[in-house]
Amino acid sequence: MARIIGGIGTSHIPAIGGAIHKGLQNEPYWKPFFGGFPPIHDWLATARPDVVVMFYNDHGLNFFLDKMPTFAVGAAAQYVSADEGWGIPTQPAVEGCPDLSWQLINTLVEREFDIVSCQEMLIDHACTLPLKLLWPEAGGGWPVRIVPVCINTVQFPLPKASRVYALGKAVGEAVAAWGSDQRVLMLASGGLSHQLDGTRAGHINKGFDLQFMDSLLTNPEWATQFSIHELVEKTGTQGVELLMWLAMRASLTAAGPTVRKVHSNYHIPISNTATAVMALEV
Repeated sequence: MARIIGGIGTSHIPAIGGAIHKGLQNEPYWKPFFGGFPPIHDWLATARPDVVVMFYNDHGLNFFLDKMPTFAVGAAAQYVSADEGWGIPTQPAVEGCPDLSWQLINTLVEREFDIVSCQEMLIDHACTLPLKLLWPEAGGGWPVRIVPVCINTVQFPLPKASRVYALGKAVGEAVAAWGSDQRVLMLASGGLSHQLDGTRAGHINKGFDLQFMDSLLTNPEWATQFSIHELVEKTGTQGVELLMWLAMRASLTAAGPTVRKVHSNYHIPISNTATAVMALEV
């Protein structure tokens, strides 16, 4: 059977792509963020994942405000990075893993999750930036295949934290039951606290962010006690992207009851956002 090797959560701000393109990683503004990744690069070199299950939120390439599914899973053979208008370069296409995609889709439907299955799917910065951050030397090809799992954190109503946790758990169990010898990394893209619009633009909640990150080690269901509106109040309108981290952590329960922290880093602010990365090993 497939083996879940661990999980990673990381921020995905578009400005990160610009910094990478311009070679600004060691500039004072950026170094505290990029400096959090080398220990994770070392771990990945040893862990050697073959496939990444990517929990992320689409920013308009596939779904927009007029049509926004709660959950969608990619089932394409290849995922193309398209121009979003942020001014950051597109990245090379990423190979998909349709066998695992359909394993997830069929399992989730059986578990009564109403999934949108996408046999063609564009990917945006929320998918490509985590890959570039984790494999910065990849060049023209990626060392992993991906299965994108899109969670709506854009257009209300949003799924409850408890529902997202249940989704992540079901995804992990589907991966663990996949009849393959592949090594699978669960990856969460988004967050942490930030609000980009309205009267609370610039809102960051360091205390809550750090408490949430700690809970992923000690009490992974901790955030499910909060309603979506409470999470927005605490983390900001876009801070609810922490739901991706919650799904990632829930998926790891299929590999065992505990996790070990490989490394974590938290830095504020980058582009009015609390940025973080955290790697967990099972």
